[in-house]
Formats: sequence, structure tokens, C-alpha cells
Amino acid sequence: MIQSKTNNSIHITHKALSIQISLNGLSFCILNMQEHSVIRVEHVVFDKKLTPFELLDAVKDAFNTKEWLNETFDNVQVIHVNELATLVPKPLFNEDAIADYLKLSSKILKTDFITFDTISVNETVNVYVPYVNVNNYIYERFGDFTYKHFSTVLVEEILAQEKNASGNKMFIHVNPTHFEIIVTKKGTLALYNTFEHHTVEDFIYYVLFTAEQLDLNPEDIETVLLGAITKGDALYSILYKYVRHINFGRRKDNFAVTEDIKNNHSHFTLLTHF
Repeated sequence: MIQSKTNNSIHITHKALSIQISLNGLSFCILNMQEHSVIRVEHVVFDKKLTPFELLDAVKDAFNTKEWLNETFDNVQVIHVNELATLVPKPLFNEDAIADYLKLSSKILKTDFITFDTISVNETVNVYVPYVNVNNYIYERFGDFTYKHFSTVLVEEILAQEKNASGNKMFIHVNPTHFEIIVTKKGTLALYNTFEHHTVEDFIYYVLFTAEQLDLNPEDIETVLLGAITKGDALYSILYKYVRHINFGRRKDNFAVTEDIKNNHSHFTLLTHF
């Protein structure tokens, strides 16, 4: 337990704050770690994709207008959501050449701060660009906190769940403006990729294209859905036309399902890393 100091005394609240940050929106979750309960979940969806500078203004506005964000938390964790990330096998990773890994797949600036997460479950390193201006602001408010890239949380949890699997699976994690595909083969990571989607046609095109590229038969591959998708909605309905074996995944936490958390496959990254 991380302890916070107030008025020169130790004050333990048992509350943890999880913040998910992207150029398309923000998500906040407050947990009571002692009671294993979700106190609050709230999302802020932007009208347009912001710049990193505008993103900082939006984060500041959230903290200035939402009183419940100004409570004392024992644990603060930030998840950075963007496409500026790439996985590197740990034996090939050289921290001195960290920018070179991203140059191959992402447009980065010389001024970008680049960091990495170590994913021990499959001995890889996730190299990425965090929103460092937001990190600095969070540090000013709370002091020490932890942060990871969104894809680190997804890959870690899915591979942990699949470590003893004998077959192949395709996981689809849905957000309002993008979705991720993670393919595992006998418990090992075969693919991670992220795609923007604006229509259901975008969604099904990338799913079927990924399956084709990896020689996965939509009639056979077990497909697991996570995130902002429910049975009967538009994305589920079009997927069901082309993919035979569809199931919903489950977070492995033991937080109580509430009005804010209606099922066990939603808010996957926001809750999973605690």
C-alpha cells in the first residue's frame, strides 16, 4: 500500500485512482481497494481529436471541475492510449537506441520523450511515447504515480489468461474510435495491432483482413470480445455475420459489478492493471 502524507501525518484512504488518457477522450475510475468495489467511473469524450497541448488543457479542466478528483488517493495510475508504441523482443532491446524502434512504425518528433514498459510474461519490451505534459501535471498534483501504455496492460493480461492455452484465439478490444486485435497461438503472442474505426464497415474490414493475413479461418477461430461492445449492437451484429465462434471475455479482478460497471468485459484496461 502506498501511503499519502497529509498535515505531516500518515493518512490511508484505501482509494485508488485510474486515469486513461487519449486524444479522443478521458476515463476516470475510483476504486475502494479494501472493499474491492468501484466507487465511480466517468468518461469524457471530446468532440474532435485533440492535440497533446489541448489534451493537457482538457485534463486540467477535468480536475478543476470534478470535485471527486481532488480527494486523497493511496494509488494513482495513468494509462496512455495512442498508436505510438511498438513491441520489441527483450533480447534485441537496446535502451540507447530506443528511438530507432519507433521510427520504423510511427511518426515521432526529435523532441518526443520515449520510454518503455517491460512485459515479463513474454519477455518483450513495449517502447512508446507517453503524454509527458500530462504526466508532469499529474505528478504536480499527486506526487509519485505509475504509468503504462494501454497496449502493455492489454497484452500482459491476455497473455496471463492464455498461458496454458492449447489453441488459437483472436481478441478484439473495442473503444469508441479505435479497436485492438490481439492474436494468440497456443498461449503465445502472434499479433498486436490497433485500428481506427469510424463505421461498422471499417471494423469488419480490419478484422477479416487480419484473419486472412494470419491464415485464420473466420469459421473456426475463437474470437473473444472486450471493451465497449455488447451483444446486439452494430459492431457485434456485423461481426456475427462473418465470424462463427464469438464469446465475451472477462476481467480477472474481483471488483463488484455496479451500475457503472455493467459487465465483466467492459473497462478492461481501466480496471485490469490494479
